[in-house]
Amino acid sequence: MRVLVTGGAGFIGSAVCRLLVGELNTTVLNVDKLTYAANLGSLRAIEASPGYEFRRADICDRPAMSGLLEAFDPDAVLHLAAESHVDRSIDGPAEFIKTNVEGTCVLLEAALAHWRKLPAERAARFRFHHVSTDEVFGSLGKTGKFTETTPYQPNSPYSASKAAADHLVRAWRETFGLPTLISNCSNNYGPCHFPEKLIPLVILKALHGEPLPIYGRGDNIRDWLYVEDHARALFAILSEARAGESYNVGGNAERTNLDVVQSICGLLDEMLPNSPYRPHRRLITFVTDRPGHDRRYAMDIGKIRRELSWEPRESFDSGLRKTVSWYLANRWWWEPIWSQEYRGERLGVASDRVSVMPKSPN
Repeated sequence: MRVLVTGGAGFIGSAVCRLLVGELNTTVLNVDKLTYAANLGSLRAIEASPGYEFRRADICDRPAMSGLLEAFDPDAVLHLAAESHVDRSIDGPAEFIKTNVEGTCVLLEAALAHWRKLPAERAARFRFHHVSTDEVFGSLGKTGKFTETTPYQPNSPYSASKAAADHLVRAWRETFGLPTLISNCSNNYGPCHFPEKLIPLVILKALHGEPLPIYGRGDNIRDWLYVEDHARALFAILSEARAGESYNVGGNAERTNLDVVQSICGLLDEMLPNSPYRPHRRLITFVTDRPGHDRRYAMDIGKIRRELSWEPRESFDSGLRKTVSWYLANRWWWEPIWSQEYRGERLGVASDRVSVMPKSPN
């Protein structure tokens, strides 16, 4: 299989490329714009592989996308390129609309033109797989889980842009017959994660003895998915699913944000017995919640388990231990980011609504 992966230098995309090239002997063309969250260092393990090629390009560039599809002649497109951080979407929504909506449209048009030129046998096997998020479904109450038929109700500029992209992909299937797939995943975590997101941010701030910010009371709940489990799910969908299907992918690991941060602190206490910041829990600081913060996400993964025999290999405890260990062992990857690009400052503040809450007595 020849797979064109968009956003393959990002967090999830790099895990997918490492799996496809490093373990599954798939030929991959990685197309990435190399925005702030991309890191070619995440691909060090496969960069010299004969089955791997990288091209720097923007998915909004119509001639570039058409040219790459024509030259590489893929059997599938795995579309992960996106602006993905909710807080950044609050600060600057327009970039999310441009990349996530317009970029997806450009890619769909290029993929449709490519697919129409394929011989019948290859055209029947071709897939355009769009990777989306559980956030398009909005917020859950105390019970229940998102299914593939849950109505869309996005609450942030980020989730609205991904919902729009999902609808475009479905429309290209219904209108033009393009063999598409959609998957919606829960919160990913693991190695090579840019430190604007909760888990890597907390790890790095704790290593530097800085306050560990938790929005609100820390009782927002997420279903956590280890990124390598997600990569295997994406391959299963891409290689086995029928065109037109959609799948929810989750880790069966619901945790409050406070539980997550406290678990990280416990692991760091254990792994760094000589740290001057032990116990790391004393660094926890509660800050005013972000605007439009969804209360709870949880994914029903029954469909992908039944139809494709996929389920997560890692529990939250085992995956988090691997993640913390990776950051401790791979300073070469994150230290340049932390010292030069992003020092963990808060994003998505909406300044007219934010003030700092007092530190928790716990």
